[in-house]
Amino acid sequence: AVQLTPRRWLNLQEYQSKKIMADHGVAVQRFFVADSANDALEAAQRLKAKEIVLKAQILAGGRGKGIFNSGLKGGVHLTKDPKTVEQLAKQMIGYNLSTKQTPKDGVTVKKVMVAEALDISRETYFAILMDRACNGPVMVGSPQGGVDIEEVAVTSPELIFKEEIDIFEGIKDRQALQMAKNLGFQGPLQQQAADQIKKLYNLFLKIDATQVEVNPFGETPEGQVVCFDAKINFDDNAEFRQKEIFAMDDKSENEPIENEAAKYDLKYIGLDGNIACFVNGAGLAMATCDIISLNGGKPANFLDLGGGVKEAQVYQAFKLLTADPKVEAILVNIFGGIVNCAIIANGITKACQELELKVPLVVRLEG
Repeated sequence: AVQLTPRRWLNLQEYQSKKIMADHGVAVQRFFVADSANDALEAAQRLKAKEIVLKAQILAGGRGKGIFNSGLKGGVHLTKDPKTVEQLAKQMIGYNLSTKQTPKDGVTVKKVMVAEALDISRETYFAILMDRACNGPVMVGSPQGGVDIEEVAVTSPELIFKEEIDIFEGIKDRQALQMAKNLGFQGPLQQQAADQIKKLYNLFLKIDATQVEVNPFGETPEGQVVCFDAKINFDDNAEFRQKEIFAMDDKSENEPIENEAAKYDLKYIGLDGNIACFVNGAGLAMATCDIISLNGGKPANFLDLGGGVKEAQVYQAFKLLTADPKVEAILVNIFGGIVNCAIIANGITKACQELELKVPLVVRLEG
């Protein structure tokens, strides 16, 4: 029997994605990474750029509009003076940055990216993704970049261009050139954009990505085609082939309990209630949280055991749940169609005896 173990999606910092792209010949801004104000100053001086962009590195969006607990506003700053980079870095590194996507107290910034600021004369959108409907990769592009692509698809669907790629034959020169034309690149920029599109496709295949999204895929007044910002999603089942990339996974922004849960292949997300949820399958876990809320309770967590669970994981899951001082009761809701209920029952019995459970326990095993 095949055992499927759920895995947490890989999250990379912006500088890590840009390095992977640069290593595969994709044109990105020149940049350095710094973990101190002094290093940031040196990086800014080494760049010898007309203008420098300083970016706080956290895994949340909305950095530009974020606020630091040092009082500094904005996690993205432009300047022409390396000394200003040093001053800004002093107010970023070691301080918490709060954005719409971070917890209330924000996330501690440990690194900053010091990059060459390039002017963008025109922005386009380009992505490659695996599409079930086509049984393979599809290129998606729009001459209208730098904005929400979903909005473009609704308001101007004629500006969205799709091109299927035969995964066995690979991307053809004519396909890359046609996409470059559709994106509005002209003259020598058209061939340059086509070459970048081919390099992005080779990157997409080589690193086992499920999506490479570049927004904006832009051109500069000097006549360069550059990938200004990119989001890469990886196939988690390819971890055994992509050990170097998966070793970059930044877990420092997770709650310690989430990292502990991940050691035992448990998916755990802490919530602010008092009823712990112990469930198998993400759909059932979400439904269980909803049922608790619907009946006037508050879930303390989202804990998904998955399908390939063993007794030891059940024990560890109970250990995590009982370590949370907010937990006043535990609700176990298990669907036996994807696990053996006897394994769960034995794990629960062992956990209750060894951990001397002090809170009420409600168990539902079905199937």
